[in-house]
Amino acid sequence: MKKIIRVWDLPIRLFHWLLVVCIVLSFITVKIGGNAMDFHARIGYCVLSLIIFRICWGLIGSHHARFIHFVPSPKGLLNYLSGKAKAGLGHNPLGALSVLGLLFSVGLQAVTGLFANDDIAFKGPFAKYVSSGTVEFLTSIHRQNEKILIALIVIHLCAIFYYQKFKGENLIKPMLLGDKEIDPSEEAKYLPADLGQASKDGGLQRGLALLLLSLIAITLGYFITR
Repeated sequence: MKKIIRVWDLPIRLFHWLLVVCIVLSFITVKIGGNAMDFHARIGYCVLSLIIFRICWGLIGSHHARFIHFVPSPKGLLNYLSGKAKAGLGHNPLGALSVLGLLFSVGLQAVTGLFANDDIAFKGPFAKYVSSGTVEFLTSIHRQNEKILIALIVIHLCAIFYYQKFKGENLIKPMLLGDKEIDPSEEAKYLPADLGQASKDGGLQRGLALLLLSLIAITLGYFITR
C-alpha cells in the first residue's frame, strides 16, 4: 500500500501556478507592446509580490517549503551527484538549484522592471528616483535577463519531462494536489526524516499565508503608487 505524504501546502501550490500564469502573461504583453505595457507592469508588480512571499514562506512556511530543508550545501550537492546521499521528498539538490535560479531570475526581472524605461510606452515607477545612467543600466539588465529566464524555464520543463519519461516520476501531480505517493519499494531512496515529516497545510497555515501575501501586496502597492 502506498504511503501518501503532504509535500506541497496550498500556499506553495497557488504561488507556483499563479507565478506560471503571470510569467506567461508578461511574455505575451511585452511582445504586444503599446497599451499592453500597462498590463505588463501590473503583472510585474504581482510577480514581485509573489517572489517576496515565496522568500518569506521559505523561512516561516511548511516543512518542505523551507529553504533550510531543501537548499543543499556544496558537500550535500556533491554527495547527491555521486550517489552517496538520498533525495528529499520535495526538491532534490539539483531541483533546489533550479528553483533558486528561477526565483532569482524572475525576481531580478521584476525589480529591474521597476526602474526600466523603454522610451516609448513604459517608464518604471522608481525610475524617477535614480539617474538616467542607472535607468539605462537596469533596463539593459531587464532585457538581457529575459533570455536567461527563458533558458531556465526550458531547463525546468525538460527536467519535468525527463523525470516523467525516464524515471517514471510525475512532478506535476504533487504540485497540483499537494500529496506525493510513495510505494514501499521506493522508500529506501528517500531521506527517512522526510518520510515521517508531512508539511502542515491547515487553516492556520493558509490564513497566515493569505495575510502575509496581502501585507506584501499592499505595502508594495503603496510604494509603487506614491
